[in-house]
Amino acid sequence: MQKTIFPFYHQIICRAKYQDPSGAELRASTATVLHEACVEYGFFYLDISAYVDPAVPARLADLGRDFFYLSQEEKDLIALKNEGGARGAGLLIALLAALIAADGLIENVTNGKADNHEGIDFYKPVANPDKTRPLWGENQWPVLPGFKAHYEEWIVKMKALGLIVMEAMAQGLGMTEEEWIGLRAQVDDSFWVMRVIGYPPLPNDDNGFSCGAHKDYGCLTFLYADPTPSALQVFSSRPKALALAGPDMAVQVGSEKGVWINADPIPGCVVCNIGEMWEIWTNGLYRSTLHQVVHRSSNYRVSIPFFFEPNFDADVRPLAAALRLQKPEDRTEYREPVIYGNFLMGKVGNNFAASGKGKYD
Repeated sequence: MQKTIFPFYHQIICRAKYQDPSGAELRASTATVLHEACVEYGFFYLDISAYVDPAVPARLADLGRDFFYLSQEEKDLIALKNEGGARGAGLLIALLAALIAADGLIENVTNGKADNHEGIDFYKPVANPDKTRPLWGENQWPVLPGFKAHYEEWIVKMKALGLIVMEAMAQGLGMTEEEWIGLRAQVDDSFWVMRVIGYPPLPNDDNGFSCGAHKDYGCLTFLYADPTPSALQVFSSRPKALALAGPDMAVQVGSEKGVWINADPIPGCVVCNIGEMWEIWTNGLYRSTLHQVVHRSSNYRVSIPFFFEPNFDADVRPLAAALRLQKPEDRTEYREPVIYGNFLMGKVGNNFAASGKGKYD
């Protein structure tokens, strides 16, 4: 029932070329499109085919599928419980149940239904790992040939892409060079997260979700997914989305009326959405977008979201550039500053019980 709309589709080139003074016009046009996409949708497509060979993420998806096809005994070798419930693999999970409940969305959107997928979680390595602390364990890697090496190369690429997009967004907001340097210092040691997620098809008579409706709580999400259509759905209450979809597609979700949009994969692209930290940085000018996965095709779907997050100790507060863009009469509130690490722990800390059961159990 969802209507497919491709909101914004543009190219991000390699960082060196993006920063080349001769490319000023390209940088300016990219920044303008990014800004409009963030204001109007909160989701957009990035064509990274000039930055990463499309065969690279396709290979990552194949490796992920190889892992998920292993026996349960083999997958349990890197079970989440080995590292305090945060880093590793888990099955048939209610991945975001605690986050959704904390945001008041579970009753209105998912109706308490468990998510149906399995995954592997990786986080930025930390000094002095301590698996008794939430998120502070060590990453566990499948022993499949090439898995770790290929995924570590992807991490390097996505971290660099994060800084590219952050710089373009800063330009779109009209930030001065000094202001951008200040913002960059909040993300230059990103406490990144990467997930490899496998989705078995939902039974035809199942009215649940592959991944329940949620918002990302960090900075930027770069999502590569295999070519499966009609799985990822984005909710938008923005006027342009409503106009494109048509009034007959509108539904009520919580306090908002909007449309669910299929964000189908585009070859050579990743889907990018903004998280709650950008809501704070822009004092609500940019808004994190609700999204979900409902996978009813017959194949086993694999997606690889990379979450480019602020530094763990980042002091996230409204940016002067964003406040300059808001008319005083439109500034109905001032978003409260947060220390990202504290915010993150507040979001996920309750997911990891002392018993060792994690969010995938």
